[in-house]
Amino acid sequence: MLEPSDVVGHTANKQIHADMESSQLSGTALTVKEVYYPLAAPAGNGMSGDQITVVEDILADCQGVVAWGGEMDPLKQSHFQIDVPPHDSRLKTLAAGINNWNDHPGKGAGAIDAFHPSCVSRSRKARNAR
Repeated sequence: MLEPSDVVGHTANKQIHADMESSQLSGTALTVKEVYYPLAAPAGNGMSGDQITVVEDILADCQGVVAWGGEMDPLKQSHFQIDVPPHDSRLKTLAAGINNWNDHPGKGAGAIDAFHPSCVSRSRKARNAR
């Protein structure tokens, strides 16, 4: 469960410690439970394998539009950012898909069994394409 304070999006605080964090200044990134997954924390001290499976499933649903700090250097597993230019057609397609998921509960990123073999296979394929 996420509490409102667990998710931080746009910020005007210009104190950044890695280039990726500047995306929050433009409102194109967010952090989730940053206190648990801080910048440059060793991967072994971060998300569990099961949590990573869920994140990778969500990233696969985002079709290359969203990048994850767990795959960046320095590592920051709490970081997620839009990773395409503003006019990339995939961004508009993903936004429409998310709006559709909102209209149909139980559909979309994070709402399915991320551990189903077909989902794991799809997530691995997407990860290898990143």
